[in-house]
Amino acid sequence: MLVLLLLGLLAPVVYSYASTMARPSSLPLSVRTVEWIRSHHGAWLVDTAERYWYSWHTPKKGGPTLRRLPTVGLRLARTTVAPRSPHAARPYRPPRIQPVLHPPLPGEGVWRRVGPDVRGAPPLLVTTFRSDRDYPRVVAYVAWIDHTRTRLGLYPGRYEPPGASPRGPMEVPPGERRRLVATFNSGFTYGDGHGGFVVDGRTAEPLRSGDGTVVAYRDGHVNIVSWNGGGQPGPSVVLARQNLPLIVVRGRPSPLLDSRRNWGNTLGDAVRVWRSGLGIDRRGNLIYLAADLQTVKTLAAALVRAGAVRAIELDINPEWPTFVAYSGWGARGPLKVVPNGQQPATRYLVPDDRDFFAVYRTNGRLPATVPFR
Repeated sequence: MLVLLLLGLLAPVVYSYASTMARPSSLPLSVRTVEWIRSHHGAWLVDTAERYWYSWHTPKKGGPTLRRLPTVGLRLARTTVAPRSPHAARPYRPPRIQPVLHPPLPGEGVWRRVGPDVRGAPPLLVTTFRSDRDYPRVVAYVAWIDHTRTRLGLYPGRYEPPGASPRGPMEVPPGERRRLVATFNSGFTYGDGHGGFVVDGRTAEPLRSGDGTVVAYRDGHVNIVSWNGGGQPGPSVVLARQNLPLIVVRGRPSPLLDSRRNWGNTLGDAVRVWRSGLGIDRRGNLIYLAADLQTVKTLAAALVRAGAVRAIELDINPEWPTFVAYSGWGARGPLKVVPNGQQPATRYLVPDDRDFFAVYRTNGRLPATVPFR
């Protein structure tokens, strides 16, 4: 009788787990299992286990520094560069990121091209640098996106955001891969961040006043702002994605970083984890940055050093930060700029569970849209 009672109690749990694991997903079974436990009143169990794990693996300050920087994601594309006219204006390139640690390592903070040119200049530059004096082996991976040569896209994933309709391809549309420059992760799940999400006039989740917001406009330019335009943006907005308040304001880390606001549920309540962020420089170009062993304060400081005047935090924890560049048109030669071992370089070329950004070469003076085909 007791056995039958136990089976009756466990049957709904087993069914819920099995049916969830049977659903299509881009995540490995281990990650899906942890996510399922969290969402079924088991967050305390996961947090307790992870707290013990992190207490045994707490990173120590100091130690030997690196002798050389990793070159992951910095391979040059084999492309033919057209000669520039002697009368043509020299394209803008961001200044070298000034080193935190001295002496700088070879190539540290030096921007390098990856992928083919657009209108005679690279639309994407990447670099690495050591971002923290206390942790001299920590490397920040950075990408700079030229807004004059690119267009930004935002796509719902298979399950995030929950209110997205239609969801579209949940990957980079095959018809647009001919002009794909890069792809990168978005922000928190809606359940964790409650941020707004808008694409091409369709509001999956209403925009919230005061949240940091990535915005792209019909004329092609992008911005990162503290939103105050109401829950439904006007027709000039192509896309908007929110994730908590700004972490960089007027070229400095935000004073809100000293508040008790939750800047993300980190594994095991660990403070220093993989974090990613997106900033904008004084010329309107985007700056993506991801690094391990980051607090929200050190992430903001690294974005400022990379040139951001405003920035938001994107997704955190080791499974999620992803930036992929493509060494050739047609999504050929995907290169991991961020060395995420839990995600393949082909992430976002197949359906993914979470929403993401895509960077395309500009299509001229046509009004900007987010193509779903």
